[in-house]
Amino acid sequence: MKRDTATFVIGHINPDTDAVASAMGYTWLLNNTRQGEFVAARAGHLNPQTRWVLSKLELEPPLYMRDASPNFDVIMHRVDTTTPDQPLREAWQIAARTGGVAPLLNANGTPYGMVTAQSLTGFLIETIGTHAHHEELRVRELLNRSCRDVCDVNVPKFHMGSRIRDSLPRILREERDAFFVVNEEGAYVGVCWQREALNPPRINLILVDHNEPDQALAALDEADLEEILDHHRLGNASTRMPIRFTVDVVGSTSTLVAERIYAAGLSAPPVLAGLLLAGLISDTLLLSSPTTTERDHAMARRLSRWALVPGSPLADETLESFADGLLRAGAGLGTREPADVVSADFKRYESSGVKFGVAQVEVTNLVELVDHLEPLRDALDAERERFGLGFVMLMVTDIVLGSSRLVLSGRVPGLDELPYPHLPDGTLDAPDVVSRKKQLLPTILSALSS
Repeated sequence: MKRDTATFVIGHINPDTDAVASAMGYTWLLNNTRQGEFVAARAGHLNPQTRWVLSKLELEPPLYMRDASPNFDVIMHRVDTTTPDQPLREAWQIAARTGGVAPLLNANGTPYGMVTAQSLTGFLIETIGTHAHHEELRVRELLNRSCRDVCDVNVPKFHMGSRIRDSLPRILREERDAFFVVNEEGAYVGVCWQREALNPPRINLILVDHNEPDQALAALDEADLEEILDHHRLGNASTRMPIRFTVDVVGSTSTLVAERIYAAGLSAPPVLAGLLLAGLISDTLLLSSPTTTERDHAMARRLSRWALVPGSPLADETLESFADGLLRAGAGLGTREPADVVSADFKRYESSGVKFGVAQVEVTNLVELVDHLEPLRDALDAERERFGLGFVMLMVTDIVLGSSRLVLSGRVPGLDELPYPHLPDGTLDAPDVVSRKKQLLPTILSALSS
């Protein structure tokens, strides 16, 4: 699989279970219904809940992508090689087939140097020069010389996973056309040319469970968007060409993916159906969130029929028992560092000139917050400074009682208008508020615009 030929299906940064499940589920559907190669990806590390469900279903996590900026692996060519001690004629034959370069490798597979038109010209000038008797040297004698006598040993090496744009200044400074591409061990994997580095192929992306650039993979502007499938508010990036764009009012993107699988006349494999069911359960708190629709209920029943079958890892589960294990796996403050709690499900927004962030964490009892409040405040302060935000808020949601407490870092005009009582410990009480998307965010946006 090469990044320049595949289309990557990817959720938002700080991926939750719905982002991972919808990416993997939609990838499966696309590979079964469309031409081309589709690869599920993620834009961050997995949270405890997602790790739990992937382990339970015995599924590998999707590919981790740091950003959408092209790497050297998309422009490298695995050119034939030889060794420094071989006669020049062998390098000559390789160069004749590759456009003028012949890589030389050490015995351990690392680059020794490269025979190029430039190094060959330098060798001929040095060997023949202006001396008349040197002109009588036969071609055969020259081709019998060792490759090491002719090669350029100072060819720069670039790691295959490195971003091309980070190395462009060096590439432009070099008086060379070809460069080595190596792996993490420093071993040769290919050659790249300057002309391709200056205009690398763009990565193809399909975004699921988000459409706002601030929540997307970094360097999104260096990729080509093909489609967006989401259930959040609009805040989408501009595109160079028209794309498929679906934003629908349901409780989870996993619901949208399951609907498309059903509409295609297919049924997801049990483990994939279980993963989509987990995404739906997680985003709707087992169909109890205000974002839940009848369509979510219908897909939960259908996914349960596909997933809770003999031979499946969920064969002995019911919808309720599976949901209980899933939600508890993602709940709690004591098993994670405060910085991880704040960053695991953190989304950035902008409204009325104010940039802010809202994180959410689930617990089974709000009493937990008492022992962790100050470290969480410190972590929120650090996150606010890190992104240069006006304020950040942590929404601590009790999944048993269906209520939340809000922990705030930073103050801006308008926040005093929030309809949540201040408690003695400085937190805000938000009874019956469990949805960041449908309950808390609209209230914040309204307060900021007033």
